[in-house]
Amino acid sequence: QVQLVESGGGLVQAGGSLRLSCAASGRTFSSYRMGWFRQAPGKEREFVAGISWSGGSTYYARSVKGRFTISRDNAKNTVYLQMNSLKPDDTAVYYCARLSPEGSPLGSWGQGTQVTVSS
Repeated sequence: QVQLVESGGGLVQAGGSLRLSCAASGRTFSSYRMGWFRQAPGKEREFVAGISWSGGSTYYARSVKGRFTISRDNAKNTVYLQMNSLKPDDTAVYYCARLSPEGSPLGSWGQGTQVTVSS
C-alpha cells in the first residue's frame, strides 16, 4: 500500500510561484506513473499533470501547459509540481496519485494541499 502526503501549498498573489511536493511511502514508488490533480470549490476533481515512472515523459492539462512542470526524484520517493505564473483560477486543493496505464488515479486520496491565488 502506497501512502501519499502532499505539501507546499499556500497563499500567493497572481503571477507568483509555488512548488508542491508529494512524498510517497513504499518501495514500489518508482514503478508507477504519477500525477497531480486538483479540486476547486464546487467543481469536480480534474487532472493537472502526469509523469512516467522514469520521469522521461510528462503531460499536462491544457489549462496549465507552459506554466506548470511536473518532476520526480525516485531516490527520494517524491514527485513535484512547480507552478509558475499562477492565476486565481488555479485556486484549489491539489492532490497527487499513482496512475493506471490508462491514466486513471489509483488508491485512496491523501489530504491534499491548499493553493490559493489572490488577484
